[in-house]
Amino acid sequence: MTRALFIIDVQNDFTEGGALAVTGGAAVTAGISALLAAHPQAYRHIFASRDWHTADSDNGGHIALTGEPDFVSTWPVHCVAGTPGAEYHPDLVLPDRAVHIYKGQGEPGYSIFEGKTGVGDTLGALLAQRGVTDVDVVGLATDHCVRASTLDALEHGQHVRVFTDLIAGVDESASQAALAELAHMGAVLAVSTTTTVLD
Repeated sequence: MTRALFIIDVQNDFTEGGALAVTGGAAVTAGISALLAAHPQAYRHIFASRDWHTADSDNGGHIALTGEPDFVSTWPVHCVAGTPGAEYHPDLVLPDRAVHIYKGQGEPGYSIFEGKTGVGDTLGALLAQRGVTDVDVVGLATDHCVRASTLDALEHGQHVRVFTDLIAGVDESASQAALAELAHMGAVLAVSTTTTVLD
């Protein structure tokens, strides 16, 4: 068994004070860093995604450049490549081996599987190359990118755990519905502090 950690979109624009702030985002960030510090050898492979939207573009209809966003399929300008809002939250401490996945370049891009590394590698290919069979998922936001990334991981045949203490959502009811859906599809809902993480 080879386990990987997916860290989804822990970015300034998705945490308190950002363009699309998720309540509890900063606490999730601190919790992820604490997990990595407590179990430095638990994850041979760590993949961290970021929305990395193209500037001055609606990114496939994802960003409302004119008019009001509906906060369902259109959103305010956020996580524009190279801007402070697109950077990781400053409290996220990643090891050097972490692989950075950029998604939403000219398109919506909710799932980490829709992104690529800086040299163009897809996540699916990297997981296959590295023999990853099990994935733990943390990050933002439960009802959007965490949901999409988890569903794609399950579709790719991974055994998936979602650490419910290390995620936060935009809408409480939608987040609870997302977690119920993920559990129904085969994900294990767990708490990081009471789960055995292999060192």
